[in-house]
Amino acid sequence: MGLPEPVLRGGALVLAALLSLAQPVAAAECLRGANAAGAEFGYNIPGVFGRDYTYPSAKTLAYLRSKGMNVVRLPFRWERLQPKLDAPFDPVELKRLTDTVKTITDLGMTVVLDPSNFAKHFDDLVGSRRVPLSSFADFWRRLAPLWAGRDDVIYLVMNEPAYIDAKDWLPANNAALAAIRETGADNFVLVAGTIWTAAVHWYADQPGGSNAEVMRGVVDPMNHFGFDIHQYLDDDYSGTKPACNKVEEAMEALKRVTAWMEETGNRAFLGEFGGYARPDCYRGLARVVGYLNSRPDIWLGWSIWAAGDWWGDYPLSIQPNENGDRPQLTAIERFIPRTRPEEKSCKALERR
Repeated sequence: MGLPEPVLRGGALVLAALLSLAQPVAAAECLRGANAAGAEFGYNIPGVFGRDYTYPSAKTLAYLRSKGMNVVRLPFRWERLQPKLDAPFDPVELKRLTDTVKTITDLGMTVVLDPSNFAKHFDDLVGSRRVPLSSFADFWRRLAPLWAGRDDVIYLVMNEPAYIDAKDWLPANNAALAAIRETGADNFVLVAGTIWTAAVHWYADQPGGSNAEVMRGVVDPMNHFGFDIHQYLDDDYSGTKPACNKVEEAMEALKRVTAWMEETGNRAFLGEFGGYARPDCYRGLARVVGYLNSRPDIWLGWSIWAAGDWWGDYPLSIQPNENGDRPQLTAIERFIPRTRPEEKSCKALERR
């Protein structure tokens, strides 16, 4: 897909210029950016690189940086990196991941590493006989040391746990946190609730207790963690329907989650939200990011869904095309700059 002129004229020249100017992002600066999808693509797992899946290009990442963004949430598949449980990582796939992380951080952006697996390895749930918690811990014990001590690399334990109750997912969160800290890695870590970790489902009844009840039991030996929360604005909050007609309900859910974070002494990151190219969605997206920006004591930031080189005409894409910037990005662009002191020294990211 083409990128707009003059932002990325010459591609490599602009990337080189951005790299030369990039300064490391201050760890305490509130995070505002986008998901860069592609490495999690494909129903054929592991699949073939370049046919079934891809990683975001340097051009796409430079475009996000040119918009003032300072964080990229990077989805990838656990099975491609570690096809066999409790075994070494695939070296070719690991290089793709490490090269992409380097491109992102060299541009002065933080990366959120996101195993996009919905609480599964292939088709088996974490915590099952086939994927015991020890294997999930092993994955993190191998991954965490690779960027240990980096303020510009955040570890997300798992993307959107689904089809598993909160009481059964809590031990997985804690096993991953323990494994990460056992390696000596003190990076900020994001954990997730269940039912796709949606704000609207935070208080939803589940056998054994809601996310709001159960996730009080998350234990991080370093107490340097937060919650990855998602919230779409359409009928079923999935991001798959055209109309953003649940904005009011979504906003109420985000406010309720904010109150929970405040009460429990936790903090959060809105890892996914988005909408179609239509006015009700533009207004909704602006309301969401405006609200999050107003609470840098609780919300360390947000990443809209989604950029990515292979989106084509996908309706939630913010990947620029031959017409220039997508209107969803235009709708929130004024909210990207960190204009107040409390946004530049983000309390939600401070070590506790």
